[in-house]
Parts: sequence; C-alpha cells; structure tokens
Amino acid sequence: MTKPAKKAKTPPADTIEQLRQQITELTQALQRERADALNSRRRHDEQLAALKNVLKANLVHEFLPVFDNFERALKHTGQAQNLSGELPGDQNEWVEGVKKIIEQFEKTLQTLGVQKIKTVGEAFDPRYHEAVQMEEGTSGSREVVSEELRAGYRLGDEVIRHAMVKVKMV
Repeated sequence: MTKPAKKAKTPPADTIEQLRQQITELTQALQRERADALNSRRRHDEQLAALKNVLKANLVHEFLPVFDNFERALKHTGQAQNLSGELPGDQNEWVEGVKKIIEQFEKTLQTLGVQKIKTVGEAFDPRYHEAVQMEEGTSGSREVVSEELRAGYRLGDEVIRHAMVKVKMV
C-alpha cells in the first residue's frame, strides 16, 4: 500500500503578510546599518587624514628654526668674503654644503605639501603675516609687505608659522 502524498499546507494570508513585513523591516535595518558603517568609515578616514596633517605640521614647525639657522649662516658668508669675492680657505666648499642642505630641506618641504608664504610686495594679510615693524614716513591707504624678517609656511590652508614682516603704507 502506498501512502497518499501529503498536501502542503498553505499558511494563512495574515502570516504571509507578517513575514513579508518582517523581511521589509529587516532589509531596511540592514541598509541603515550598512550606511552607518560607511559613514563611520568615512569619518574615520577624514579624522585620520586630519590627524596626519596636524602631526606633519607640528613636525615641520619643530624643524623650521634649524632651517632658519642654515639660511642665516649662508647670509653671513657675505661678510667674510675678500676683495675678489672669494671666501678665505676652504670656506667656499662649506658654503656650497650649506646651500645643498637648504635645497634638500626645501625639496622635502615641497614633498610634504608645505608651501612658503608669499611676502614682499604682497598685501598685508594677518592670516599669513605677523607685522613686527611699520616703515615710517610712508602714507597711503593700503598695507603692503616691504620686507620679510622670517619666512612663514603653510600646509594647505593651515598656517604652520606666520611670516614675520615689515609693513609700509602705499
């Protein structure tokens, strides 16, 4: 004797509707979680990039005085030149070495995305310039940088160090 095949029971319509609603709710919840995860990842990446820039700016700021001293040393070599324009002894080689160090430092700053702030001839801008002297005897309505006393640097829009400048009115 063979058993008659059992007929599959069809669940009631309200149960089917409840299951469909539950599937819809779970799908929406999953989509929200995915969106939250993507947003969290994006925020994390942005915060990491910002932190890297802050660390880079702080590191560059610490090395700028060393760079300034190399530039000062190079400027003072002009005082030691003899009548023929030569430096005594083997100092020419020393000066060339300092020039190479300055070049290498400038290339490294460029690689890091650090830019020197424009100064002489530019309109005075307190966002980038720190006025430490005002040229006397000048009159006018516009403040213009007449001399750079210390170079300033920025990383993107963030100022690492303001340029110290002398200002005149034109």
